[in-house]
Amino acid sequence: MKAKTFILTILFFCFINVSLAQKREYYRHLQYNHVSPYIKLKGTYPLDAATADNTSHYVFKYNQNNQLIEVINNHYFTERKHPLASIGVYKMKISYDKNIETRLFFNKYDEAITNDREVYKEVYHIDKNGNYSNLSFYDHDDTPMESNWGISQYKWSKHGRMIIEERFNLKNKPKNISTYFEFGITGMIFNKNGIPKATYNLNDNLDVVENSMGIASYHDIYDKYGNHITYSYHDRDDKLTLNSIDFAIGRKIYDSIGNYIKQEHYDTNNQLVRQRNIANNQYVISSSIATQQDSLEIKRISLGYLESLKDLKPALMNEVMNDSLNKVTVGYNRDLRKEVVSYISKSRMIENASHWNKSNTKFPPKPNNTITILDIYHRIATVKLYSDNWVEYLHLIKLDGRWSIVNLLWQHRDVSRYPY
Repeated sequence: MKAKTFILTILFFCFINVSLAQKREYYRHLQYNHVSPYIKLKGTYPLDAATADNTSHYVFKYNQNNQLIEVINNHYFTERKHPLASIGVYKMKISYDKNIETRLFFNKYDEAITNDREVYKEVYHIDKNGNYSNLSFYDHDDTPMESNWGISQYKWSKHGRMIIEERFNLKNKPKNISTYFEFGITGMIFNKNGIPKATYNLNDNLDVVENSMGIASYHDIYDKYGNHITYSYHDRDDKLTLNSIDFAIGRKIYDSIGNYIKQEHYDTNNQLVRQRNIANNQYVISSSIATQQDSLEIKRISLGYLESLKDLKPALMNEVMNDSLNKVTVGYNRDLRKEVVSYISKSRMIENASHWNKSNTKFPPKPNNTITILDIYHRIATVKLYSDNWVEYLHLIKLDGRWSIVNLLWQHRDVSRYPY
């Protein structure tokens, strides 16, 4: 009987520990947002823990009340993100106190830092229906501050089917939706799942008006997976109109697991204006094997450096050295009484090429220069240059179809020149 009671007690405490444990969810992406911080954070493309451990992802942690209390950013793909579509830090911690939600931001060492909006703390007020009514920004000392868009506070209210958004700076002056888009007061319409459908530019009377570009609203479409697939710009009569970079409709293409891979722009007649692939480190096209022409040119440029010194050819030195040349070696500073890095610029190398070997005593009559190309990868290369007097490692770069030496690390071949 005692043994049975003991087992039941253990099972009870195990149940309590499991129930108190934080729930975790894993997602490949955050749902895209370019509308407003009013929109709740949401993950897309859920993962199990084992899969997440081997790929880019976000971790959502919840408390016992199923409230989101932490987001960890393990998303390492490099596609460009809108500031509202990223937490902008390694970790965001969320706490709740009655009708207040507070967000703080941290690096991997749990040190407080600013997020993409360059604020330390975000404080949301929540109304009786569970919706946000206000957002204020604070610095490290808990003093009200402005974001990098010059916004200190957001205010939200309901007007018909719209959520009205107003933004203010520290002087309580109205601010546009962002620094690059001219919408003042905005009216947002959402579907039943809280997904934004349209954002309207409003005047003080909450009438829909056009901005200076003739845009009165932009509309968004999301697919069933939560991908933001279409956005379009409209005038006051809801007709398509061009934005500041001359397109009316943007379409976004995703792969099977939600990676944004292609962008298309269309005009007001739905005709394709331009398209481009979205570069990121999810799909990498590696460099092919270097061509024989590149190899020959790398050797010519590398040996040209020594030739220009030996034969007094400053024009050749100017050709082979990049303007950003960093030529360094080991030197000794008598004042500091220690070894230091000794640096020579491109201009000094050109000057040296005009006179350094004028006595014809710096090189043997028939120099023994050996060059080994250690590696070529697309537009960068590493070379080892072994001559009668020096051992040198060169970095070369290909710009506008021309190779040049951008880094050069050298020392004397005769190591007895050095103290140890």
